Amino acid sequence: MRRLAVAAGVVAGALTLAGCGGSDSGPDAAPDKAELSVTGAYMPQPVSDMAAGFFTITNKGGADDRLTSVSSDIAGQVTVHETVDGSMQEVDSLEIPAHGRLVLKSGGNHLMFEELKRKPKEGQKVTVELRFAHSGPVTVDIPVKPATYTPKHGH
Repeated sequence: MRRLAVAAGVVAGALTLAGCGGSDSGPDAAPDKAELSVTGAYMPQPVSDMAAGFFTITNKGGADDRLTSVSSDIAGQVTVHETVDGSMQEVDSLEIPAHGRLVLKSGGNHLMFEELKRKPKEGQKVTVELRFAHSGPVTVDIPVKPATYTPKHGH
């Protein structure tokens, strides 16, 4: 009889705990999402049929996301690259951690604009569409800087 009472207590406790939910339970609660913003964008004026793009994506949200692709009307294709041990390589995506940043900078992660249809000049802007694994697309106007431009802060 005592075993039956203990088993009933264990089952009742488990059922009670199963009914307890975290902060994301309930019909009105939404799961954590990425909250992305882009700052510090620039493109050094291209000197060939290729160009590079740099910026910082900040994620103020509680979920990770990934930059998966980029497009622009000035290039046949825009690819995402990372630099590992001084060697540049194309990648399928770059991680943007929750409450973190993805920094694209000279010598590190960056965009490559290939097969340029026109060479943008200093003072112009290049429009790109950034696409992500989970968030909606973000359009960014990237200012074209001198070919030797080096930002003072950030990148």
